[in-house]
Amino acid sequence: MKSVKDTADAQLTTEDVPPVVITSGLRKVYRTGFWMNQQVVSLKGCSLTVYQGETFGLLGPNGAGKTTLLKLLLGIIRPSGGRGLLLGQPLGDRQVKQHIGYLSENPYLYEYLTGWEFLELAAGLFEIPVSVQRQRIPELLDLVGLSQTDARKKQMRRYSKGMLQRVGMAQALINDPELIFLDEPMSGLDPLGRYRMREIILSLKAAGKTIFFNSHILSEVEQICDRIAILSQGELVCVGSLGELLGQDETYHVKGEGGDWAILKKWLPSIVFEPDGSWHGVLQGDYYDFLSSLRLMDGRIITLNLSRQSLEEFFIQQISQKSENRE
Repeated sequence: MKSVKDTADAQLTTEDVPPVVITSGLRKVYRTGFWMNQQVVSLKGCSLTVYQGETFGLLGPNGAGKTTLLKLLLGIIRPSGGRGLLLGQPLGDRQVKQHIGYLSENPYLYEYLTGWEFLELAAGLFEIPVSVQRQRIPELLDLVGLSQTDARKKQMRRYSKGMLQRVGMAQALINDPELIFLDEPMSGLDPLGRYRMREIILSLKAAGKTIFFNSHILSEVEQICDRIAILSQGELVCVGSLGELLGQDETYHVKGEGGDWAILKKWLPSIVFEPDGSWHGVLQGDYYDFLSSLRLMDGRIITLNLSRQSLEEFFIQQISQKSENRE
């Protein structure tokens, strides 16, 4: 597996597609306590690149720093260190905000407005002409699967969670943005709501939009994203495509017994040792070289299956290793 630094260096040499998000050593420290003399480091030296037209997923447990990173990119808060560019301009540039869309995890919508009125308000903030609004708003309502009748007549305080998420997505797209940030867009949705949201994101991807989103629903991320990053305790653990991180179809899941545990761990970084003396894990490295090494260690294979780690398995493995290293 590539390290974060190696992956970042490889990304920076990519010339085919222009980057739309670049961060270098981005940090955020909060002051707490009665005298504000205590520090909490929320983000530590984050460096990553997101390219035009890709769907990029940011993963991590609660408190990992995902929302902090999103707010830094959006210019909602200022970094304590490091720097970044959004669409070629420094973070916080006001002109850039005309070209980005944002859906927060728990959007506050003016509940006594109808969905249509709310979209008109959002369009007015972007100074979108009324003639364009008349065409744009029905198109967006159709895209997010919201009835025009409901949008015109029903106040948002009577909307379900799914309807609020959909009208929230519509407002994030009202200015036809180049870059769209979504903070937990599927949070709290039922399976049908998640399906609809996934279809919306895929349609935006097909339209060439760049999408940067956080999510806890790993199965959805696995279906949607071109690349992902995992954030843990404020630090980037890994960045890469799903193929790079999870392995290709020729990845082997091995179960065996015997051998030298220290050497086995080099071949099988995710190895698990069972009480009965057996072990299992996903092979990293050449299959034939591993078999030769295992014979020299007097080890024996019990089962050997072609497999690819699920994103959930990989995620838990990375977070667990991060916690172990910290201890």
